[in-house]
Amino acid sequence: MTAHQDPTANQSGDSSFDKSAEHGAAQGQSDATAQAEAQPLDPIAQLQAELVTAQAQLSEYKDQVLRAHAEMENVRRRAQDEVSKARKFGIESFAEGLVPVKDSLEAALAQTEQSTDDMRAGIEMTLKQLVSAFEKNHLKEIAPSAGTKFDPHQHQAIATVPAEQEPNTVVQTLQKGYLIADRVLRPALVTVSS
Repeated sequence: MTAHQDPTANQSGDSSFDKSAEHGAAQGQSDATAQAEAQPLDPIAQLQAELVTAQAQLSEYKDQVLRAHAEMENVRRRAQDEVSKARKFGIESFAEGLVPVKDSLEAALAQTEQSTDDMRAGIEMTLKQLVSAFEKNHLKEIAPSAGTKFDPHQHQAIATVPAEQEPNTVVQTLQKGYLIADRVLRPALVTVSS
């Protein structure tokens, strides 16, 4: 039977040879891949890859900067619009309070025959309207009474006079001053004790 061998035995021997050859070839390929991974890439290819990554980041950063700049421009433009509107319409409330005062004065002048008492009553009502408009718009009087300590931020001394009161105090208020929201519009004119 040596001359004649079992064909299945022959096939199994060839098969195991083929399998070990395939296994050796596969192992050779994985060794080659492992060596390629262990060895650094070509320096030029590596630099090119880094350049592409850096350019992508640069493009992203440029986009972010442009968006931030556009947002800042929009904020600046909105703020300018608001300031412009505030300047344009800032006195609207005050003007609304003064219109009735003007109407009352014109009505008083249109009356040809009126008594002194009626004239006085009309003037007092008009003054109340004006005071009300001042109060609504935070316009306050500076009217220091006699003996009040002189405040150079709110008072303007016209003269110093000898008086029987403490020095550097208000003797008389000659003209009222006014504040708008704690800012002096006009100082009160006063005489001060020496």
